[in-house]
Amino acid sequence: MTLIKNGKLVLPQSVEAGWDILIEGDSIRALGPSGSLSTAGVEEVVDAVERYVAPGIIDIHSDYIEHMAAPRPVSLMDFELSLRLAEREMATHGISTMFHSLSIYRSTEFPDKPIRKPENVAKFVDLIARSHSSSHMIRHRFHARFEVDNIDRVEELEHYLREGKVHLISFMDHTPGQGQYRDLEMFRKTIKGYVNASDEHIDSMIKKSQGKEKLTLERIAEVAALAKSKGIAIASHDDDSAEKVALVRSFGTAISEFPITMDVARAARNAGMYVLAGAPNILLGGSHSGNLSAADAIIDGCVDTLCSDYYPGALLHAVFLMHEKHGMNLASMFRLVSLNPAMAVGMGETLGSLEVGKKADIQIIGMVEDAGRAAVTGSLAQGFPVTEDMFVDGKRVLSTRYR
Repeated sequence: MTLIKNGKLVLPQSVEAGWDILIEGDSIRALGPSGSLSTAGVEEVVDAVERYVAPGIIDIHSDYIEHMAAPRPVSLMDFELSLRLAEREMATHGISTMFHSLSIYRSTEFPDKPIRKPENVAKFVDLIARSHSSSHMIRHRFHARFEVDNIDRVEELEHYLREGKVHLISFMDHTPGQGQYRDLEMFRKTIKGYVNASDEHIDSMIKKSQGKEKLTLERIAEVAALAKSKGIAIASHDDDSAEKVALVRSFGTAISEFPITMDVARAARNAGMYVLAGAPNILLGGSHSGNLSAADAIIDGCVDTLCSDYYPGALLHAVFLMHEKHGMNLASMFRLVSLNPAMAVGMGETLGSLEVGKKADIQIIGMVEDAGRAAVTGSLAQGFPVTEDMFVDGKRVLSTRYR
């Protein structure tokens, strides 16, 4: 047993200063005011005085592993090495469960990433599956991001679903003129950030993309039904209208990823869906695509879940930024990255909060003074949040300090 004492415990509804939490095996055995818990059988005591003790972060949408495996267009690193290096980094950001969002594309207007080739996706899916029963620091899961024009690989997706290797599925449509790229001028600017292309060439790309054949609604419904039969959560991507929200909801979709506007986000919440936004959006002060402001949507109450998207360190910092800069309740902000995503993917009974009987996925967060943070928050009252100790399934996987 391990006793973490004197911490500021981040519970689902409140932050309780001067509390203890007792870990037995892989689970939380008890918690309460300091000195109130029995210490019989305790083998290790960790003093968390003046530090936050919070649940591990559950990141249900991150394509960061693609960058780790292919940091350059022509550089493909060893996959197992990439996963092990990535999970060490995730632990430093307080992430205890990572849904690796591997893209199953047919083609894209952007430069091809070698990690997205079918044979490489297959290797990574198998690697994630093997990680469950081999040495690992954090909990790895597979989020299948399926582009709806990829009609040639739908059977591959169904194969993964039947084998139990998929833990979340999202249907995506990045066709310019709708969704994330409904603003074609923003699409042109984005394309030019990746490739040197003339307006005429981009216009040709848009026309070609808009003419692609896509999965029928009936076929999407079939795949969604298979996922539901396996207990796998379903997400939609870049919802851009209340009508689309109603359509995807009819397939049993539980999560709306990156709704384009506030009205669409509200429609998804009103439909009973979890609404997910990217934490980098908060750090950047808005969407890099000119879409929904995550901070505004959280304040409005129509976004209840955050993911790292492409920048894992953003999650912990977004929580504290929303608390410090916007005055949001800290316990509520932590729910955006822990309990709510756990509930969204069906893991809420065992993960996502500091409660007796749940898995002991616990991070201890220190606040380091940093002048650079003052420029962002206008205050050094909190400082720079750092995950200093990390426990996953009751085992300490990280201990780190600034000097």
